[in-house]
Amino acid sequence: MRVTFEQVNVHLGGAHIIRSANLDVTSGHTVGILGPNGSGKSTLLRSLYRVTKPTGGTIRLDGEDVWALPLRTVARSVAVMAQEAESEFDLDVLDVVLLGRVPHRKGFGSDTSEDLQLATEALNDVGALAFAGRAFSGLSGGEKQRVLLARALVQRSRVLVLDEPTNHLDIAFQLELMHIISHLGLTTLAALHDLNLAAAHCDEIAVMHAGSVQAFGPPEDVLTTELIGDVFGVRAHRLTHPDTGGLLIAYSPQHHKHQVRPTPASSLLKAART
Repeated sequence: MRVTFEQVNVHLGGAHIIRSANLDVTSGHTVGILGPNGSGKSTLLRSLYRVTKPTGGTIRLDGEDVWALPLRTVARSVAVMAQEAESEFDLDVLDVVLLGRVPHRKGFGSDTSEDLQLATEALNDVGALAFAGRAFSGLSGGEKQRVLLARALVQRSRVLVLDEPTNHLDIAFQLELMHIISHLGLTTLAALHDLNLAAAHCDEIAVMHAGSVQAFGPPEDVLTTELIGDVFGVRAHRLTHPDTGGLLIAYSPQHHKHQVRPTPASSLLKAART
């Protein structure tokens, strides 16, 4: 399913959060949305899954205006793995995953044998089947992320949206999670902070700054040293990964002409005595 943002604008609380954003995501591609804090990544994604309504522009799923479609249709088309709140779930793991089947139910029907089979398969696919009967609230951060991904997968949607899915996870699971996501064959949009994770696992990257999409394309073309310096405020060195041969980025502090020099400790002690 193709996802298209056309001149999308979002105003919130009197502030212009998204500014004329254009993005065309090819069906089946994994796109990383990168940018510093406050750049508009999460707001752009929320406008796709109908939490934050744009004040201008259009978002399309295979040409259809997402905000003109029935909400159930959108829920069946777009699965979301958002950042989990500690108090969000007081359910067993299997019940949390089965929430992903709600858009496919008629009325208030109970879980079907198909629902249970799909939930079991999704848990197995993300390596979480072993704790299907445990309380969700008692899981570790990484285990919760597996379950939330399974809940998104069980929707059987063609578009997957992930809002900072690797936050607070150890390095091993960050790599595993991104490997799983990038091999699903879904149209995937993921807000990420780690440029190297995005470069290794995304087909394209969109870099946002001050609410605008500054660049979009393959990681090797987009993640230039100039762009990284301008948007993220660090000096970057483009290297070759010793195992994969892909792009690897190393950082060092950005040096400014008017850098503030630290006050010597002896001066601080002298000032404290006076």
